[in-house]
Amino acid sequence: MNTIRVTIWNEFVHERTTPVVGKIYPHGIHAAIAAALKDPALTIATATLDEPEHGLTEARLANTDVLLWWGHAKHDAVSDEVVARVHTRVNAGMGLVVLHSGHYSKIFKRLMGTTCAFRWREAGERERLWVVNPAHEIAQGLGEFIEIPQSEMYGEPFTISEPDELVFISWFEGGDVLRSGCCWTRGAGRIFYFSPGHELYPIYHQPEIQRVIRNAIHWARPRGAAANVPRNVPVEEAREKIVRQGETLHEASGKLRA
Repeated sequence: MNTIRVTIWNEFVHERTTPVVGKIYPHGIHAAIAAALKDPALTIATATLDEPEHGLTEARLANTDVLLWWGHAKHDAVSDEVVARVHTRVNAGMGLVVLHSGHYSKIFKRLMGTTCAFRWREAGERERLWVVNPAHEIAQGLGEFIEIPQSEMYGEPFTISEPDELVFISWFEGGDVLRSGCCWTRGAGRIFYFSPGHELYPIYHQPEIQRVIRNAIHWARPRGAAANVPRNVPVEEAREKIVRQGETLHEASGKLRA
């Protein structure tokens, strides 16, 4: 069995500019997630904003089955060329897991075709993620809910395109709610948005959160092949297929009579 090739992309800005974040994630959010994904079925690589081409070269993306994306302070610093490159790969079958404030990234907004905005509040509130689809692959191994002691509030209305599947709904101490675990398909690629993960709190050190991310990677892995389009089909090729199909049917009919 081939392993799932995972690239974890992170701005890696807050960890180096805000002491409290650096204390929680001394080697970066990307490194913390990578260390938590102890799974022999996964091959892990990381990339950050300040690398050449943000670490997302054509070669790197060609060797990525699932891309994780964490961004916040530097959405506009991501080049449009790299965004287009990721967009193409998702449509061709690469999975994309968008984390927390990545909802406002260029790539997520492009894939959604909407503003991807909502209400928010930084007050260290308790968050409870209710599992609303317990049969879903991403929810496996979880209880009825995940409790996060302190979190940033993200609240409805959330201006995303209607999810194909909803896995989690979050409730916050202040009474707000959010569709916090959402799934889509774009082209041949699967997309999962997972809202918890504010950098001021050790959310990615929480085992249940790590399990969701691991499950999401397995769910988002490529399946099948992308459609072979656009492609002109010459008349001769279509006729040849019809002839071959006719011969196959004739042969099958002969076997049945025998």
